[in-house]
Amino acid sequence: MNTTWTQWGATAVLAAALCGTGQAQILIGQTAGYSGTVAAGVKETADGAMLFIDAVNAKGGVNGQKIEIVSMDDKFDPKLAAENARKLIEEKNVLAMFLTRGTPHTEAMIPLLDKHGVALVGPSTGAMVLHQPVRKNIFNVRATYQREAEKAMTHLASMGITRIALVYADDSFGADGLAGALKGLAASKLTATLQEKFDRAKPDFAPIAAKVAKAQVQAVLMIASGSAVVDAGNAIRGAGSAAQIVTLSNNASGGFIKSLGANARGVIVTQVYPNERAVTYGMVKEAQALAKAKGVAEISPAMLEGFAAAKVLVEGLKRAGPKPTREKIQVALEGIKKFDLGGLELSYGPDDHTGLDFADLSIIGTDGKFRR
Repeated sequence: MNTTWTQWGATAVLAAALCGTGQAQILIGQTAGYSGTVAAGVKETADGAMLFIDAVNAKGGVNGQKIEIVSMDDKFDPKLAAENARKLIEEKNVLAMFLTRGTPHTEAMIPLLDKHGVALVGPSTGAMVLHQPVRKNIFNVRATYQREAEKAMTHLASMGITRIALVYADDSFGADGLAGALKGLAASKLTATLQEKFDRAKPDFAPIAAKVAKAQVQAVLMIASGSAVVDAGNAIRGAGSAAQIVTLSNNASGGFIKSLGANARGVIVTQVYPNERAVTYGMVKEAQALAKAKGVAEISPAMLEGFAAAKVLVEGLKRAGPKPTREKIQVALEGIKKFDLGGLELSYGPDDHTGLDFADLSIIGTDGKFRR
């Protein structure tokens, strides 16, 4: 067990014993769907974050204090995410929140962040609602879903694909991605052949798949998470459609590829970080070296997202000084200017908590890996 990333519960007691009572800790809270539809991606993102945090702790931590991530499973349920955040902030007294997962889930905890002045670093969501208007306590690292969806549409149009279906979850995440997709289609002078939403809690893809097949669409953008994309893809293939499946970077994990099974090959997944094998980027080279030292064979795009978020978190903690408080961390993060993550530059300010704007496309190859 890694003592710096603990699932809160019985393991927290064990972690405290292992860390030792004399070791000062910087407590950082996290709530994410460690079980449920996005579990594979959540685990990989967390693993990527720990590559960097473990390396920092091995060198003595930040200003002599080691970072401890106190993590809770919200089962990808927005209500549970909000309750977990309350426990972490009000009962565990974490100094900051980190690497939450999901748009409505992160939205649900904003009142708590604002009430207690707690910064959230690197939410694993590209929701525009977390960017505009600027949320004082939210520090985004990755690009927006709208940017990804727009790029996906213009790319498909450049390939001569004109009959495109948009299938999206009936929640704030789905609406956000839809807005970007429509913008991309408009820029390409196209309109969606089909626009279908589904119930995130109880999806039924059979009727949607039938419509996709009947309309003879060439590509389907799935604005959904994990198993929903897998189930929709299976339904679409089962209905006889050979349409190109496209989805966003929230599904950019090795676990997602495995869950697709025989339908993985050829699926397009947008990306918000460079190719995980592009060692010309210092961040990628660093992540690869730390992974190798841990015996991890290869890194995934999801791991890179966690790694980048951890670098920003640690930079904020360093700038907050030897006795960090919630307020000092928030001020320190907002003061970050032209911070080099390793080939990608990030800046914040009172009127800008956006983070990066990098967006790219990948396709799953016959070897079960993302190819650019």
